[in-house]
Amino acid sequence: MNFFRIAVALLVPAVFLAGHAVARDEGRYADSPLKPWFDSLKSGKGPCCSDADGSVVADVDWQSKDGHYRVRLWGQWIDIPDDAVITEPNRAGRTMVWPMWGTVGISIRCFLPGSMT
Repeated sequence: MNFFRIAVALLVPAVFLAGHAVARDEGRYADSPLKPWFDSLKSGKGPCCSDADGSVVADVDWQSKDGHYRVRLWGQWIDIPDDAVITEPNRAGRTMVWPMWGTVGISIRCFLPGSMT
């Protein structure tokens, strides 16, 4: 019986949090001239949210091969779905990714390739 209670105690928060992206927008980018552009970004998977919700990716942590991208997050390489790629010009210049955590692991909502300089 104790096993059942422990399992339920662990499962309920996991189900509640599954599929929710972690947002970090506490207003520090409110005065950025790029904020309206970031807020308007969307991929084939939907709106990307804003700059504060995305994560900057170092050049060594993303790759392009045969027209497809992948990114290294938390020590693992994740293939970027084609419909998650933002195709408009990158005004920020830096590579960014908008990961989401769900029941099947990490998925990518949006990916903004940088210039690899």
